[in-house]
Amino acid sequence: MEGIFAELSNGNSRPFLDVLADEVRWTVSGTTGWSGSYRGKQAVLSELLGPLFSRFASRYTCDADRFIADGEHVVVEARGHVITKSGVQFDNAYCYVFRLAAGEVQEVTEYCDTQLVVEALRTPDGGAR
Repeated sequence: MEGIFAELSNGNSRPFLDVLADEVRWTVSGTTGWSGSYRGKQAVLSELLGPLFSRFASRYTCDADRFIADGEHVVVEARGHVITKSGVQFDNAYCYVFRLAAGEVQEVTEYCDTQLVVEALRTPDGGAR
């Protein structure tokens, strides 16, 4: 995960996407339009990451501050950086809990500043903020 986040800090998301298992489950905390569980790599890409990244005007980077590993779980505290197409600086703080097995990410639980999400992003279906 340290190597993957080193790449993310340079704006390279390919290593992260490559390590997601086909059956990955990604859960976004909170009650925003983005919150909920996305099941399967295709759903993560088409329902979460695709709509999210389509709102970005600049290259997304994510800097990890801390890694904590315990068995098959890795917790990463990080801060993302990007400017939205509406000109909003979207620098969100994250805590990710990853479950890994067979060299792949099987589960992601994402905690973040949901108020910032509401203020800076439209809902995944394109609705108002």
